[in-house]
Amino acid sequence: MGTNWAQDAGIYEFTMGIDGSTVQGRYSFVYVFEDGEWKISHHHSSVMPEGVLPAPISEDEVRGLFDLWNDALATLDSSEVAARYSKEAVLLPTVSDLPRTNKDLITDYFDGFLQKLPQGEILKGDIIIGNNWAQDAGVYEFTMGVDGSKVKGRYSFVYVFEDGEWKISHHHSSVMPEAYLAAGPAPEVAVEEEEEILV
Repeated sequence: MGTNWAQDAGIYEFTMGIDGSTVQGRYSFVYVFEDGEWKISHHHSSVMPEGVLPAPISEDEVRGLFDLWNDALATLDSSEVAARYSKEAVLLPTVSDLPRTNKDLITDYFDGFLQKLPQGEILKGDIIIGNNWAQDAGVYEFTMGVDGSKVKGRYSFVYVFEDGEWKISHHHSSVMPEAYLAAGPAPEVAVEEEEEILV
């Protein structure tokens, strides 16, 4: 601080609301006292020179992110699986009506799901790669080690680069709809009853 001026310099981080990605940067602000109030006289902002922006990710590497998630399932440790998700991830799981919107809720879901000893395999999927994000969507199949049963589902993963590694920002999983369509129309559910189920 000086006479009618002050300087603040260091490191800050921006979170991009459009996709949840984060970018760290070096900053410097010089403030001056002008017309009765403090104003910014100088502002310098630059991306960190190393280790912030990821190298471009390939389609094989995106698919490898599913393998990391699947390996976490194999540990049977729900906290290991939850660690694959980003800080503000959303999980819309296969066998729960409740959207999982924080680490505790995601962990709670896998506490139950892992009791089936699941292992997944992607049968087909399409990958899109963006700037600090990637999407993988398609069909996968789970084999439940507890009884050998198999369940196919549709999936979508959105990955973001967060704190130096790729994490799952959005994960939607749903059972294939054909079996339900073949069984005929679902019974009508009153709005009040439906709200209870979702809770």
